[in-house]
Amino acid sequence: MYKLSATGLKWLKGLHLLAVACWVGGGVALCLLSMGKDGLGEGAFGGGALYGVNRAIHVVDMGVVVAMGAMSCLATGLVYGLFTRWGFFEQGWMIFKWIVTVGCILFGTFYLGEWEVAVMDMSRDMGLAALADAGYQRLERLYAVFGRIQVGLLVVTLFVSVFKPWRGKKTLS
Repeated sequence: MYKLSATGLKWLKGLHLLAVACWVGGGVALCLLSMGKDGLGEGAFGGGALYGVNRAIHVVDMGVVVAMGAMSCLATGLVYGLFTRWGFFEQGWMIFKWIVTVGCILFGTFYLGEWEVAVMDMSRDMGLAALADAGYQRLERLYAVFGRIQVGLLVVTLFVSVFKPWRGKKTLS
């Protein structure tokens, strides 16, 4: 089977690191934007400001976190598995990375993304009244808590990739 050259491997590593930066950095940005909603119900801010922040969260999520981050990490991971000596499941740390990557993508798709869109739509339709709505508050809290957990898990995965624990222990071969 074809294996990447040393130069090809460097390009792949650079692209993978860029994807990781987008996923983790975008996730941190989402957490900060989410925290920035505190205080929007006070002062001269209108309902449009709440919707604007929620819309910005959605744009950063879809453009940076999902497209440039998660999907690019998945794609470069597939290339690593197919065209390098690392394979897919040769090391315990790689199995961990695959579980986290696929798990985060699925959880983000079926839960975080749905909560994000619902919160955005509610703020568009209800304006600042959404801040007092129990449904909005519940979804916003779920999104904030599980979003932070996911970012934390991605940071752990980043360090697992750097330190490569369980290295040299063939697990599924």
